[in-house]
Amino acid sequence: MSVIEPPTDRSCERCGRVERWDDQQQTFVAADQNEPGRPHCLHEWDINGQYNPLQESES
Repeated sequence: MSVIEPPTDRSCERCGRVERWDDQQQTFVAADQNEPGRPHCLHEWDINGQYNPLQESES
């Protein structure tokens, strides 16, 4: 059986903004509030075809 494991962090390839998933807010948030990235960047996230969300379960 396979399980979908979504990414927990991502970074912008344009401005360097790093975000992490926040379970309470149910969204990505800036990992470092002092380095929020450029506010007008059209973020190009590093999650691409190399990322595989399917994980094999141990059942």
